[in-house]
Amino acid sequence: MFRISIFEFRIYEIHMSLLNDLNPVQQKAVLETEGPLLVFAGAGSGKTRVLTYRIAYLIQEKGIPPWNIFAVTFTNKAADEMRERVERLLGKSAKGTWISTFHSACARILRQHIEHLGFQRNFVIYDEEDQERHLKAVMKELDLDFRMFHPSAFQSAIDHLKNQGITDDQYVPGQFNIFQKRLASVYQRYQEELRRNNALDFGDLLIFVIVLFKRFPEILTSYQELCRYVMVDEFQDTNLIQYHLIQQLIKRHQNICVVGDDDQSIYRWRGAEVGNILNFEKDFPQTKVVTLEQNYRSTQNILQAANHMVLRNRFRKAKVLWTENPEGELLTYYVAEDEKDEARFIVQNILEQCHPSSHTGLHGGSDRPYRDIAVFYRINAQSRAIEDELVKNRIPYTVVGGMKFYERKEIKDILAYLKLIANPSDGLSLRRIINVPSRGIGDKTMEKIEAFSREKGLSLYEGLRKALKESWLTSGAQAKIEEFIQMIEEFREEIETLSVSQLTLTLLAKTGYLDRLKEEGTDAALSKIENIEELINVMMEFEQGGEEVSLDSFLDKVSLVTDVDLYEDKGNRVSLMTLHCAKGLEFPIVFIVGMEEGLLP
Repeated sequence: MFRISIFEFRIYEIHMSLLNDLNPVQQKAVLETEGPLLVFAGAGSGKTRVLTYRIAYLIQEKGIPPWNIFAVTFTNKAADEMRERVERLLGKSAKGTWISTFHSACARILRQHIEHLGFQRNFVIYDEEDQERHLKAVMKELDLDFRMFHPSAFQSAIDHLKNQGITDDQYVPGQFNIFQKRLASVYQRYQEELRRNNALDFGDLLIFVIVLFKRFPEILTSYQELCRYVMVDEFQDTNLIQYHLIQQLIKRHQNICVVGDDDQSIYRWRGAEVGNILNFEKDFPQTKVVTLEQNYRSTQNILQAANHMVLRNRFRKAKVLWTENPEGELLTYYVAEDEKDEARFIVQNILEQCHPSSHTGLHGGSDRPYRDIAVFYRINAQSRAIEDELVKNRIPYTVVGGMKFYERKEIKDILAYLKLIANPSDGLSLRRIINVPSRGIGDKTMEKIEAFSREKGLSLYEGLRKALKESWLTSGAQAKIEEFIQMIEEFREEIETLSVSQLTLTLLAKTGYLDRLKEEGTDAALSKIENIEELINVMMEFEQGGEEVSLDSFLDKVSLVTDVDLYEDKGNRVSLMTLHCAKGLEFPIVFIVGMEEGLLP
């Protein structure tokens, strides 16, 4: 008599439902688990579904331990979504799967091994604003004129070099190029000061892992064994160093699945190399190729327009998206006189869409909520005319990628305290908060201590402590600095016993930061208090949702957050954003402005 256990039946049931949820081409992409696989996934063709079901199939059907699977994507939001989908499919059996962004994955590796490179494990990660402040301090020290050499030009150049995998000691400037010669000295000093602060910037996270793997082959071998199955989402957006990192990881097992679409490559300006996906078959001659062309997101008219447009691209893999969706409304093309006329046209149609009682609407009014509508543009400066018109008509809106939550002064202040508590070598954070709230420690005192610290080869915090011991400060400054250091040391002792949110509430109380804002009592101060309360909420959510809830891991998370990660549609507002920020989001109605030669190619 044929018998089947409940467990065996459950596996069979999962296997059937996994495949039944996919179309035949998606099934092929899931089932090809061994060796290199290139999946060309057109827009809206279900690539996230393919990746999540592939992970589920590897664990459930092939018996691969979840910790031997590494899936990498480009935003924390996409990684969270992928992780949630896998957990919905498999429940607890998915626990341990490594689904991450490139930068988060590299931060995790460096937290374990960075001591081999002369840093301490409690390093901090500088965001773009921190990098700029750090770079300005370096330029000031090198006596460079900001008008002749703009800090943003150096910042962009250093970022570009790191994306290419070029370290400060490898960079060779052109013999007769003044900017490059200055760049060489700035880059070297910039890295020296980062090391003195026990800090890394975004580019360092990737380049340091490459250096680590090169210098210590045994560490590379351990990660090659750990990552037996590697999957890369949005592969067309990888840069050279990211691709090099993936090549290193998969050398031993060669089980690599990359998913992307050369037609959606829009990040070359920040180092993305579309050649990575176009040349993948040359780099891996045994590659199997699957092309996903059925679109589930758009109407036939939208797809037809997109197909005709993209045919003009010179370097691309041939593919034609199709859909079983209805024809849908025709696209509307409006020739505006200028940006103000363009804004008036958009806002008029938003009013007609959201208030159909008095208008017919662009495609017929539907009493839509404002959150259904988005306006996309190439550069942030284009939002001004749209914003003016929205304000005039009292239409609520949000600018994605404008003033980010983590860039607000009060949030940066609190995070600077936490960074200093985690890593006392972080001079940038120390300079920011040593007199916030005001403690009477003046700029001149700090300039003396900075010069003293640099001369002695010490971090700024160590310089403060040594200055106290040598007693050359004025008695007033001595007492204030001593009190400050004692407070930071007390906070450091509480890292192990208090959660991140408890530690933050403690420092808010002991520093008097909240009390000062309450005393101020203005609308701006109340708004800052609300933002700090929201930061505490973020911390509490973090503490409830993750396996690793240390102060270091929280600081990593907020340092690596992106515009898309911060996007929320909780409020009923029109969304304004650049096309680069919009990638991966969906809206029922979209306006694209500035479609003119030289602005939107």
